[in-house]
Amino acid sequence: QVQLVESGGGLVQPGGSLRLSCAASGIIYSGNIMGWYRQSPGRPRELVAYITSTGVTTYADSVKGRFTISRDSAKNAVYLQMNSLKPEDTAVYYCHLASRVSSWGQGTQVTVSS
Repeated sequence: QVQLVESGGGLVQPGGSLRLSCAASGIIYSGNIMGWYRQSPGRPRELVAYITSTGVTTYADSVKGRFTISRDSAKNAVYLQMNSLKPEDTAVYYCHLASRVSSWGQGTQVTVSS
């Protein structure tokens, strides 16, 4: 069983930055993919970015050039640096680990508002 714990959410003004962190614990197999999803009220959960165990990254078009995903495999951690934040980035952000099983964190709220 895998546990994922996110941190780093909060309230930020448009144009500001936040850095989300996610720490995974438990039985974690190699070759996994870690990523971030987000969900705002009334909308389905959507992919923000993911990173493979070899460092290959993929981003949603809406965050390309503004967000950067990274990972520390030794710590089983994944990070999301979010710059130039917009009000439409407001959502609950979820950490995800894809391995032999799919695991989700509890989510962290990000609010972009003046």
